[in-house]
Amino acid sequence: MPADRSALGAFLRSRRDRLTPAQAGIDPFPGPRRVPGLRKEELAVVAGLSPDHYSRIEQGRQATLSVDVLEALARALRLDDVERQHLHDLAAPVGRRPADPWEAPQRPDPGLLRMMTTLDHVPALLLGRRGEVLARNALLPAVLGADLAPGASFPRWLLLDAGARERIENWGEYAATAVGALRYEVGRRPHDRRLAALVTDLREASREVDRWWDDHGVTDRTSAAKRIAHPEAGPLVFGIEAVETPHDRDQRLVVYTVEPDSATAAALPLLASWHGAPAVGVRGPR
Repeated sequence: MPADRSALGAFLRSRRDRLTPAQAGIDPFPGPRRVPGLRKEELAVVAGLSPDHYSRIEQGRQATLSVDVLEALARALRLDDVERQHLHDLAAPVGRRPADPWEAPQRPDPGLLRMMTTLDHVPALLLGRRGEVLARNALLPAVLGADLAPGASFPRWLLLDAGARERIENWGEYAATAVGALRYEVGRRPHDRRLAALVTDLREASREVDRWWDDHGVTDRTSAAKRIAHPEAGPLVFGIEAVETPHDRDQRLVVYTVEPDSATAAALPLLASWHGAPAVGVRGPR
């Protein structure tokens, strides 16, 4: 079975396992049940497919999948927008995917860099493929307690560094979301060998990462909350917002927003002065 079809089948199984017949709006089929989730035959009925057709899809024996079939499965499985897109990514014909165009280094997007220079009062960083740091301003290491210089892997720091676990109070929630974002990225770029190697390294180094990966959850890095236990400034609370440009989905400006007049907003200028940081530090084009 091709690797992408294997991933498609595993994703479909994980989504039907979490959905009961009642949630799907049908009466359970008769007979003993080993798991509470939908059986393949039940999902086929909800999606309007024959049981044999659905079995071929889940087992990787269906060479092509129409948009109508994918949308029927997405509706039957109650997928959200990110999960629906992930389903389509996994089902994309192999021949339509580029061979391996992601080995060349990325250059930071000039527009996103300019935007970051206006945000020297809050932590911000520019992330590229695989979560590589392309640029960051000076407040980011002051808040996170890690240099995260251009070229560093943000997922590797977040998921494996003991300092990240100590500094981020809601580390488990935030880390699980990061793993879901990596899985979503793998679905979009299944031939990215460096991305696959990163995922393998993370899974081998962390049982938690391996467990989250096996859950098949997917997320698209957008809004999130982050609570920081800072040893000097005390508790800090940020809303994390990700900005991307329409012409390059492989770069995102991640901004740590704060509530006006909050304790966190008051603490950031003090942190900047304590650490003697310049207003902004970014990585130039490579």
